Amino acid sequence: MTKKIYLPSSLSKFEPRRMVFSTWVDHLPFAYDIIESVRPKLLVELGAYNGLSFFAFCQSMLENNVDGVAYAIDCWEGDKHTDSYDDSIYKGVQEHAREHYRGFTYLLKMFFSEALQHFQEDSIDLLHIDGLHTYDAVKEDFTTWYPKVKPGGLVLFHDVMAKIKDFGAWKYFEELEEEHDETFKFYHGFGLGVLRKPGGERPDNQLLDIMFSKQESDRDDLRRFYTHASHFMEAKRQVKRFKPRNTGAKQGGQGKVEPAE
Repeated sequence: MTKKIYLPSSLSKFEPRRMVFSTWVDHLPFAYDIIESVRPKLLVELGAYNGLSFFAFCQSMLENNVDGVAYAIDCWEGDKHTDSYDDSIYKGVQEHAREHYRGFTYLLKMFFSEALQHFQEDSIDLLHIDGLHTYDAVKEDFTTWYPKVKPGGLVLFHDVMAKIKDFGAWKYFEELEEEHDETFKFYHGFGLGVLRKPGGERPDNQLLDIMFSKQESDRDDLRRFYTHASHFMEAKRQVKRFKPRNTGAKQGGQGKVEPAE
């Protein structure tokens, strides 16, 4: 049986509207494609910081006509891993949301525990956990928010390969892999874990089928694909960044610019 080729839309049409420094940059193509695949009616991100991952989700929702809402929850004050920062980070996120995603994005400037009351149980289609990365913090975030995820919903964990400082997301996700049947992990970058909550009817979707396949070779192929996809996206960005601007001048020998006549 011939293996079906996986060619997601991120390869052909995804150009990130927001590029800021973040270790999440390695997973932007996947962020775009998982939204198109799951088509969440309710997305929640815990720990938005400068908004790189959150706005990749939002961009995919907009460009793929996903009828849903997205919430970013953060104090926007920093923690011991990011250090403290001023209000300019929050203002930048706020302005970008207002300019590009008005009407379906909401920023909740509060502690994760305070935001719990605003969401019903079994309501969230996709939850992204990216707050403080100690073992205890990640465990608390998952434990308190997991009941809010609907059966069949997805939970993403950033930095599951970051074994630095007192980061513990890697250790906690390894425990979850032992307890749950449907999990997946990207190794590139600082790692990204995916967990599907039991229950619900899994949609007939190629990306989900490969992620949760029992064939490890298929899962490895997907990891390699998104590693290359992130490199391809960065290469395109660099080409665009250094492409000569049309200033009306002529290109002379050895790339030298001659004044326009």
